[in-house]
Order: sequence, then structure tokens, then C-alpha cells
Amino acid sequence: MIDRLSKNPLALAALALVAALVGAGAFWLFQRAVPGALADTDRARVVAVVRDYILDHPEILLEAQQKLQERQVAAQQSEAGKVVAANAGAILEPFGSAWAGNPKGDVTAVEYFDYNCGYCRASLPAIAQLIASDPKVKVVFRELPILSDESMVAAKLSLAAADQGKFKVFHDALYAGGRLTPASIAAAARAAKLDMARANAFAPRAQAEIATNLELARKMGLTGTPSWVIGDRVVSSALPLEELQKAVAAARTKG
Repeated sequence: MIDRLSKNPLALAALALVAALVGAGAFWLFQRAVPGALADTDRARVVAVVRDYILDHPEILLEAQQKLQERQVAAQQSEAGKVVAANAGAILEPFGSAWAGNPKGDVTAVEYFDYNCGYCRASLPAIAQLIASDPKVKVVFRELPILSDESMVAAKLSLAAADQGKFKVFHDALYAGGRLTPASIAAAARAAKLDMARANAFAPRAQAEIATNLELARKMGLTGTPSWVIGDRVVSSALPLEELQKAVAAARTKG
């Protein structure tokens, strides 16, 4: 086939253009593939055409890179969507009272967070504004303690609070207590009036929940906190109110 293309100037130009559009990686593969199919003279001409085109239009390399990134993101979103669909209960359904907003909301926005994450703390106003501005949204909070030992301690107590129906009080008190420390965690537990004997007995269940969250986060390709699952969209980033609202609106449109 390559031999036939080499005899057709238009086809050869198209081949050169395709090689140029997909960038240096394909160009290298082309060089490796051509020697056995074309005479040395023809091969040199084809390589020269491709090289000259790329040098004359270097911007296509950036375009090709952007296109590749778009395809990779689309593929990652598709795979993440499959994980969400296959594990809807473990992702979309709240653990105990670890949720806010409308319990029967038509869109669920899931935040994976770490109490030691500054970006998670900075996201609190946007989450509150989202809930205040949209009476049909439900926000689910999922523990993803990945930053420190204190993160794990706080996450376990947070789940114990959710089990006792006291998640919001604990959640708010812990964030209001400033820097995450053993003292601030203990103070939040007191503010929420947690039954500590019950919380200690609950620890294995909390550990199992955290393990599930970590595993599903890995499968969805989450790269940090906060991360969001809204409809079929998965984002590892803090989102301003406008982006949260756009994501909720898109999920609502898709039904």
C-alpha cells in the first residue's frame, strides 16, 4: 500500500499531512516503518516532505497535543463514568448523615475530601452557596484521608459522627477549630457530643468505609482532594460556585 501511495503525489501529500498532524511520535514510527516499503530515494523524499511541513507549521504539534489531551480526558471520563455506574451505592449514597441539601434532590454532587486539605476548606463557601442557590441539589461528603495521620483520625471520627446522626455538627466544628490537630479533633467530637464508646467500637466499620472510598477513588482516577463526582463528570480539583452550578446543570440536563 505504501508503494502505491508513493506513486500518487496527492496521496503522498496526505500521508505527510497526517504524519505531521499527529506529531513527532507518529513521525518516528513512520520513519521506522518506511525503510522496508520504499526505496531509499523515495523514503528520503517522503521524510523530507513531512519534516519540512512540520518545520513550516510547528503550531500543528500544539494542536495535536491538545487533541491528544482531549481524547485522553474523554477516555478517562468514560472509564470513571463506568466506575460510578457500577458502584452507584458506594459513591452516590451518603454514609449515615454525611450529606446536605435536598435528601431527594434530582442531582447528587459528591465531594471526596480530606480535613487537612486547604482547598477543601476553601471550598466550604462555594458548597454552602450551591446548596442555598439550588433547592434540588444534594451534596454527599465522602472521606478521602490521604494527606496525614491526623486526616485518618479525623475521617474515622467523622464517619462515627455520621453514624450517630451528628455529621454536620462535627464537620462544622472541626473546620471552625482551625489547624487539624489531635486537640482540634477532640474538641470537635465534644462539640458534636459524640458517644466515644460507640465511636471506638465503630472504628472497624469506619476503616472499611475509608478503604472502599480509597479504592473507588483509585479506579475513578482521582488525583487529590477535593474531587467531585457530579452526574457522569469526575473532577479532581476545587471548583468555584459557577463551575459547580454548571456541572449540576449539565447533569440535570442529561437526566
